[in-house]
Order: sequence, then structure tokens, then C-alpha cells
Amino acid sequence: MPFYAQHIKAARLHLQKNDPVMKRIIKLVGPFHAKTKRDRFGTLVRSIVSQQISVAAAKTISNRLMEAACGSVESPKFTPEGILKLDVDGLRELGVSRQKASYILDLAEKVHTGVVELGGLQRQSDGEVIEVLTQVKGVGVWTAQMFLMFSLGRMDIFPYDDLGIKNAMARHYQLDKLPAKSEMLEIATLWRPFSTVACWYLWQSLEFEDD
Repeated sequence: MPFYAQHIKAARLHLQKNDPVMKRIIKLVGPFHAKTKRDRFGTLVRSIVSQQISVAAAKTISNRLMEAACGSVESPKFTPEGILKLDVDGLRELGVSRQKASYILDLAEKVHTGVVELGGLQRQSDGEVIEVLTQVKGVGVWTAQMFLMFSLGRMDIFPYDDLGIKNAMARHYQLDKLPAKSEMLEIATLWRPFSTVACWYLWQSLEFEDD
């Protein structure tokens, strides 16, 4: 579902009330403006493409892939059937690594055959969604968590293995080093049930020179 304005307002009020550090971060960053992505299959394809490469490179390759799979970069969305018209060598010619090509084809095959049913994920718990998505080669827990946040609009996701979150927490919570999982979870108890919004603010805060 989308991020509804009333939910974001409640989240900001909760975070500002319960965590003085987060209150400063929210003031620093300003309004929450993330949007959820309704194209679930396309979101996962782009997530795989973007692994360990720059944003610009990922966009270029995704556009090439869209044109090859769908006939035009203006096409409304990726489809499993469009992807399955290609093979590993065809994807390689578009700039996709051999490993990522195998991941994308595995995703398309599993969605096409119904092994992974993206349409029913909204009704499943966070843990169930992660379990379903990580059946796909190349989709790990972090990718599934990003999907929960920015495709399904889940409000209480905390990706504690994310390096950006670790860096932001170390900076704003005045920690001597990157925090351990236990330390992160202790801080994050102040945010629940709005950890997703808190994490978005932490990521955005890294764009600012100081707080």
C-alpha cells in the first residue's frame, strides 16, 4: 500500500516524542517524501540489476533491459514473459553480469510459474514475505526488506545489516564505531512501530554535512 499522509504524520510525531536524536534528524531532513512502487516485479528486477553498481549504471542497464524485454523504455512495466524471451547471453549483451542474468531469469521463471506469487504478498506477514522472496536466487533478506518498505509500504521494517543505517546511527548517536546488532536493536525500540520512517530519515541524513 502507499505511504498515507496520516500514517507518516503519526510516525513523525511518535519518533519526535520518543527519540530526541531522531527529533533532530527529522528537523534536519525535513518532510518525508518517499513513495511506494506499485510495480512489484519490476522493482525486484531493478533491485537485482542495481546490486553493487552505481545508480547511473543501473538506470542505463535497466533501460536497455526494458527496451529488449518490452520493446520500449516507455513500456509501463517489466513482465516475466518479456524477460523470459531473453537468455543469459542476451542479458549479457545488455550489460548484465552473468550471475545477475541468472538471478533475473530465476525471478522471472518463479513468478511466471507461480512459485513466487507477488500479488498475494500484501496479505502476508513480514517474515512470510521475506521467506517467499528469498526463494529467488540473488534476493537476500536485505532486498526483501527494501521490498517490504518501498513496495508494500510496511511501516516497521528495520534492516540492521544496512551499512548506511549503521553509519548514520554511529554518527547521530555519537558511537565510537559502527554499532553491533544488539546496540542497534536497543536504539530502534524507541521507533517502533515506525522503524521504516526512522530508517528513511537516517538514510537521508547522510546527505547533510552536519546535524
